[in-house]
Amino acid sequence: MQPKKPGPSASNVENSMSPPHSLHEKQLHVADENNPLTGMSYDEILASATAYATSNGLEDFVDEFRKGALVARNPTALGQDVDLLTDADRESLIYEVEHRWSQPFQLYSLVVLCSLAAAVQGMDETVINGANLFYPKQFGIGSDSSYDTWIVGLINSGPYLCCAVLGCWISDPMNRAFGRRGTIFISCFVAAATCIWGACTDTWWHLFISRFFLGLGIGSKSATVPVYAAECTPAVIRGALVMMWQMWTAFGIMLGYIADVAFYYVPDKPHITGLNWRLMIGSACVPAIIVCAQVFFCPESPRWYMLRQQHRKAFESMRVLRGNDLQAARDIYYMHVLLVQEQETQRGRNLVLELFTVPRNRRAALASWIVMFMQQFCGVNVIAYYSSTIFRDSGFSDISALLASMGFGIINFLFAIPAIYTIDTFGRRFLLLVTFPLMALFLLFTGFSFYIPSGNARIGCVALGIYLFGIVYSPGEGPVPFTYSAEAFPLYIRDLGMSFATATTWFFNFILSLTWPSLQTAFTTQGAFGWYAAWNVVGFFLVLFFLPETKALTLEELDRVFEVPTRTHMKYQLSVSKWFVNKNILHKKDVVKPPPLYKLKYVGMSRDEDLEKAATLHS
Repeated sequence: MQPKKPGPSASNVENSMSPPHSLHEKQLHVADENNPLTGMSYDEILASATAYATSNGLEDFVDEFRKGALVARNPTALGQDVDLLTDADRESLIYEVEHRWSQPFQLYSLVVLCSLAAAVQGMDETVINGANLFYPKQFGIGSDSSYDTWIVGLINSGPYLCCAVLGCWISDPMNRAFGRRGTIFISCFVAAATCIWGACTDTWWHLFISRFFLGLGIGSKSATVPVYAAECTPAVIRGALVMMWQMWTAFGIMLGYIADVAFYYVPDKPHITGLNWRLMIGSACVPAIIVCAQVFFCPESPRWYMLRQQHRKAFESMRVLRGNDLQAARDIYYMHVLLVQEQETQRGRNLVLELFTVPRNRRAALASWIVMFMQQFCGVNVIAYYSSTIFRDSGFSDISALLASMGFGIINFLFAIPAIYTIDTFGRRFLLLVTFPLMALFLLFTGFSFYIPSGNARIGCVALGIYLFGIVYSPGEGPVPFTYSAEAFPLYIRDLGMSFATATTWFFNFILSLTWPSLQTAFTTQGAFGWYAAWNVVGFFLVLFFLPETKALTLEELDRVFEVPTRTHMKYQLSVSKWFVNKNILHKKDVVKPPPLYKLKYVGMSRDEDLEKAATLHS
């Protein structure tokens, strides 16, 4: 047993853990310099963990909580500095870091659920693409007049209008009342019902109403599923698992295009006109029904249970998701400590005001707004919703346009798969900063291809530009926004923050899908593509100056990241940009890279060196 030690300050902890002389050049930092447990003595932590377990119906796990609390005081030491741990305990903590993809079956089952929910959204978004070739003519709005183009845009954008003004904002009360799983069930049921409703409409305004109510399902689901995934997954693979939302949204987009092609040749039946486009729209109900059947077989979010003071259920859920009692107790106890700290700072205040008046929350809201706004104004959903008409305008036949759109959907899905690796390896910022300039370039190429006289050359160049755009969008601005927004906000305001973020993306999705037909007429196709290419350049600089990196940090450690003032972050990024240009473009020698802005990890060490250092600390 270690002797009782005085509670050190964060700076004392850092000094007491200075590396030996052989590692003198590699500065060691506590995983979270403001971790509230670092100010508590050894015996105080044991007493606190014991009190927490006994007062919340967890008496049979007191030993696990005592050990877990000590590990949580310095997670990066991997238990090497805790004498209470057995060798098996330490090995399990090291295994957790070295084999980050070795996770319990229930965690992957939850990921499958979230992936299917994302596929529901993807199909909801793109089945209308093929229907655009048919329903406008049937409903008498198929001309190029200003009135007809605005009406078609209104019908296509109906769900996203509802998401922005209603669907996303009901997510917070729904989550509080029904939990993450209940909200997912209700939203997918609504999505299935409204898809069937839309397939049975007989006027344009009736179709618009059905699609508007579809937004109730899309909005609440899109605000809940990424948060559910983020709250249940370990930090080291959180980005990869949460980005499954976008990857499987891309899969759903591909399924929507496949459904469009599959039902294209379906003939009308007696008393049923437009059976093909009706089946296209109605087919999106299938994955929604599957999600409804699966959702309650997955565990509820431990963080949601914690907010409701159901600590025993939270621990049982975490045990299923972590597969190890020590790791579950460590995460639950640390979550409890930080929740208490958060609740003390926000008790009795207006959460809507705090989203924008508390600097830490405001910076998270700004960063989330940027990535969500740019997910639309990068121009991707112009292609997702109108690619069939774009391809037809370039010279394709109707069926060839649908097949070409299906090709875009396949590319969008396939090139989202590498993001499982890259999002937690290279980071969110890196992926965005690399892909924004490329997206601008390929949109310009696509638009300028319409200057080519009609023929195979124009058809080929338009298809090439759209496909190249899909290739660079899929691992960058595709998966990052929902992943980033789901992890950026502190727990007490996370539901509201995610509602704000998703309302942002759906509002601008509404603007994009509403205005494209008229924008294309007013600007010409070349000018319309150039408009969104310019926004990709703007997006590059917004990410550069306002987006902190969140890769591989716990949801609690991100508080430290977003506490850095925006002005400080901008100055630092300017200095890093200057260093990058001097070193990699001007090839200047003796250029010193600025030191890291955040002291949150073992800076400069590889994972093996981290483990070596942890062993050194214990010895």
